[in-house]
Amino acid sequence: MNRERKPKGERRAARYGRVSGDKQAKEGTIDSQLSLLRERIEADGFAVEEELCFIDDGVSGSTLVRPALERLRDQAAAGAFDLLYVLAPDRLARRYAHQMVLIEELQACGVEIVFVNRPLGATPEDQLLLQVQGVVAEYERAKILERTRRGRLYAARCGRVSVLGHAPYGYRYIDKHSGGGVAAYEVVEDEAHLVRQVFAWVAYDGCSLREVARRLAQRGVPTRHGQSRWDPSTIAGMLRNPAYHGQAAYGKRRMEERRLRLRPRRGQPEVPKNPRTPHRQPAAEHIVIAVPALVDADLFAAAQERLAENRRRLRASQRGARYLLQGLAVCGCCGYALHGAFSGRSREKDYTYYRCIGTEAWRFGGQRFCENPAQRMEDLEAAVWNDVCALLSEPERLRQEFERRQQSPNSESALAESHRLRGAIRKVKQNISRLIDAYADGLLETGEFEPRIRRLKDRLAKLEGEMQALHMQVREDEETRLVFSHLDDFADQMKAGLNTVEWSQRREILRALVKRVEVDKQNIRIVYKVPERPFVKGPNGALLQDCWSRRIRTPWPNGWPSTRRPAQVSHQGVVGTETIVQRRALCKVLCTMVA
Repeated sequence: MNRERKPKGERRAARYGRVSGDKQAKEGTIDSQLSLLRERIEADGFAVEEELCFIDDGVSGSTLVRPALERLRDQAAAGAFDLLYVLAPDRLARRYAHQMVLIEELQACGVEIVFVNRPLGATPEDQLLLQVQGVVAEYERAKILERTRRGRLYAARCGRVSVLGHAPYGYRYIDKHSGGGVAAYEVVEDEAHLVRQVFAWVAYDGCSLREVARRLAQRGVPTRHGQSRWDPSTIAGMLRNPAYHGQAAYGKRRMEERRLRLRPRRGQPEVPKNPRTPHRQPAAEHIVIAVPALVDADLFAAAQERLAENRRRLRASQRGARYLLQGLAVCGCCGYALHGAFSGRSREKDYTYYRCIGTEAWRFGGQRFCENPAQRMEDLEAAVWNDVCALLSEPERLRQEFERRQQSPNSESALAESHRLRGAIRKVKQNISRLIDAYADGLLETGEFEPRIRRLKDRLAKLEGEMQALHMQVREDEETRLVFSHLDDFADQMKAGLNTVEWSQRREILRALVKRVEVDKQNIRIVYKVPERPFVKGPNGALLQDCWSRRIRTPWPNGWPSTRRPAQVSHQGVVGTETIVQRRALCKVLCTMVA
């Protein structure tokens, strides 16, 4: 939507700054951007408003999912500002396509974009220059990543410690400037003695990881960061680190796409700074770098055997999810997760509660972090499930969803995407055939042939995977269409099926519909994943991109205990990037339930 141009005195200016790495964020390079933007805004005669300052510290510009950028787009859609000052196009996005998407979206909202390094004109030449800058920025980022990767790989194969960057417990990292041009590991004798003791406890005494943690706590040994409590996962990482027997490994992890989580960790944003996350790689792909050894190879091997034996004889339950709200329930007071806890046995039945992690004093050095009391499992699960059933049992909502699916051009877009993928697969296969013929005729050397054929095969595998995913999506949409074709019967069957659905299907429905369940001393707040379109009309007529909410009062199903008051259950819908995937999963579960 285009808004009318306001007089200069009534126009509001916003500014956006971004740096890519945490190192740049710590060095304060974002402050220089904001300073230049402030000077330019004041020179243009506008007021600098701190509430219209959007900053992404240490967030990659290769993705559009950034916390400050999301708020900026919301405010632009609501008409909160009229001008946006950015240092350069590559600060807005590192990909040319993303730059064009953001510029067109902001201009459609009536926002004028001002780049400090150059004006954004309306002539074809200015548009061409902007596009060239976007393409160059994307090319520059790709070249930097490729050069960095190749440089580190070469240094690792040459056995240089500098590629490791830091040293584990027991060593001190000496950088190139302090080590006379060569980085190295220096042994810290006090820590090295403790490392040898830990290996001996596990290899010779057969101690478990928690037993090692208890012994370290009894001796009062602090961690490298000064903590009094050792985490068993930290000890496991120490015991598996090959650097301690003289063979440090490079390439143990590889950056891959971040996997979807039910909810963010406590204290972490819902939108992560980096869309990629490290994943473990097999030992065959590691590159060995020689470092000083703290334990001999026999002791290291004995510790690995003991770890494997403990893992085989682990008595802990491996049954998976045991509670309906497991992974969804969080404490509304402190933000920690709620977990199921068995609290004793009566003559008639067992009692199980949802308890906040913050109420367990042993996790926090003997002092409770939260005072939120435990909740009966049956009551909490029944309250949430009944509310979900009420939401799913609204025939009008089902009818609107069915009509929306009938009007959406999914079949046409899927057909066009299928034609595009078939054409791309055919071209890649032709290129592979030509490349093999050229190699057979002696026109290409082995060093040129292998990387080219590898890239083409990877491209072919990716395209075939996309084609398979598209076929699965079309098949699921067709199944959903057949079920929704008899809407009234479907609604009646679903109402009856919700009362008799199995526990595993209940859990799948909750995971597909509910984002989180917040429980405090008096209230339950259910946050739903609502499949609405962005920029929908809110209650006051304004445009909302992220969420809507409503409130009702509902008592607990089996009666509230005498010491507690009825809970106020509030509902909030949130539009997230996983909405389409979760909606498809929900439809699949419902179709199976009423089949």
